[in-house]
Amino acid sequence: MFREMRLKEDNQLPREQALEILKNAPYGVLALEGDNSYPYTVPVNYAFEDNKIYFHGATEGHKVDAMKKNEKVSFCAVAQADIVPEAYNCLYLSTVAFGKIRIIEDDQEKQKALELIIAKYSKGFEEGGKHYMKASWDEVKTFVIELEHITGKKGTP
Repeated sequence: MFREMRLKEDNQLPREQALEILKNAPYGVLALEGDNSYPYTVPVNYAFEDNKIYFHGATEGHKVDAMKKNEKVSFCAVAQADIVPEAYNCLYLSTVAFGKIRIIEDDQEKQKALELIIAKYSKGFEEGGKHYMKASWDEVKTFVIELEHITGKKGTP
């Protein structure tokens, strides 16, 4: 169902390393089917756990409309990108994932998603994050992508 990587074996990362990139990358880029079938990409802060990507956003807008239209998405995270100008190259570590996205409706799952995001981006400030989460509860939607396929690759010298 999903294509095999075309790259040389030296560029392919083992699944475990691809998952580590998803766990630790500072942000990811979500790709959806946008208006008039144009691709729509948007950078998001996210958390990864148990083969799922969690993130939050506004309660309405382009992203929400797109995911309601088509649940199939792709997600890319880059953990490293070191440009080597004299070699006309870039040394990178990246992961591309495919899955199905949904809006989280269950309050317990929403709380878990937000707590994972707080733990990733606001270490040491979790208590304040919980207060912030409660204060903005109705103004934020949470989303989850359940992964179906993942690949990792690296730039080589």
